[in-house]
Amino acid sequence: MTEPALTETDELLYAVDAEGIARITLNRPQARNALTFAMYERLHGLAEAIDADPAIRAVVIQGAGGRAFAAGTDIAQFRAFSTPEDALGYERFMDRVLGALERCAKPTIAAVAGACTGGGAAIAAACDLRIATRDARFGFPIARTLGNCLSVGNLRRLSALVGAARVKEMIFTARLVEAEEARAIGLVSEVVEDAGALAERATALARLVAGHAPLTLAATKEGLRRVRDGAPSESGDDLILQCYTSADFREGMEAFLGKRPPQWTGR
Repeated sequence: MTEPALTETDELLYAVDAEGIARITLNRPQARNALTFAMYERLHGLAEAIDADPAIRAVVIQGAGGRAFAAGTDIAQFRAFSTPEDALGYERFMDRVLGALERCAKPTIAAVAGACTGGGAAIAAACDLRIATRDARFGFPIARTLGNCLSVGNLRRLSALVGAARVKEMIFTARLVEAEEARAIGLVSEVVEDAGALAERATALARLVAGHAPLTLAATKEGLRRVRDGAPSESGDDLILQCYTSADFREGMEAFLGKRPPQWTGR
């Protein structure tokens, strides 16, 4: 694939292995992987490029260093804010970045170790699957720290994951949700012991979903996004046709009847 031009050469790393698994690493461990605007822009470009690349079958997003997935947006980025346009522009920028990640047709996995707060938690919430280490902590402590707020798009996404009442409680109390509670409320699907186990499990999970029918996964995630946003039932007709009229559907039938593994192509 042709990668987007680098906006930061070392703060957001990207690689694709021979199995078609892409890895995006937030790489500012000295700052608990707090994101700069350039890192967000790079993430947006990668999400769009990955979506367009048929060779990529799954994506893992992780933080470097083992102490944090991402501790939100680098606060220094806000010092220049002075007008209403600055505030609105930032939240629209974030909605654009997270929307591109959410709309990417490839399955996305957030591998969370340590702190996952603010913008980092928003990135994890925009992924399809989330797994975490036992020391992971999730939250939006903005009522205690910055005094800003989440966009309606972020609130909608979080409410779909854990419910509006829980989102309100998390933000009002400014507390961080620990890993086992995150699993209990459905914010993460698995909790593993440490960073080493997280890397191993993220790879295994990526390989698992990469081996499944890509059109089925893409239609499921897009259909659920439309359900969350209140789309009518008939708005999914294109997704039904995309799957049922595909070469993959024909291949799936023939493979099932022939008692052999299907060879998915995404077409």
